[in-house]
Amino acid sequence: MNTSLDRIRAKITELEAKLADLRVAERELKAFEKPSARKTRAAAGSTSKRTQAANDRAEARPTIGSAIADVLGQQGALSVAEIAEHVKATGRDINNRAVSFALQALKKRGLVKNADGRWTLPKARSRRARL
Repeated sequence: MNTSLDRIRAKITELEAKLADLRVAERELKAFEKPSARKTRAAAGSTSKRTQAANDRAEARPTIGSAIADVLGQQGALSVAEIAEHVKATGRDINNRAVSFALQALKKRGLVKNADGRWTLPKARSRRARL
């Protein structure tokens, strides 16, 4: 018997999974965005040393998705093994499985496509002027 409480718990679990996916997507999009030319300064002392250190590490090391996008942008269509090899050449310790998972996440968001086992960036779409 499916009670109201069970349905509510199931919905909460479903929403938490969606939230986690959206947070991953947000991090990936932030990695693809260029930093703005003009940065605003936070109030003095508003961030802790721990937060600043975490931000420094995050800026120094791009996400797997952005590293993959960089490789595909430079090299063109590649297999998972070739992508992993190119990312490893940049000094990042990564395996084929991690690359495969990252590619699937990027594919769901429309940032890469797969044709015959070769991954590529999608073509840029041109926008038509509306009359």
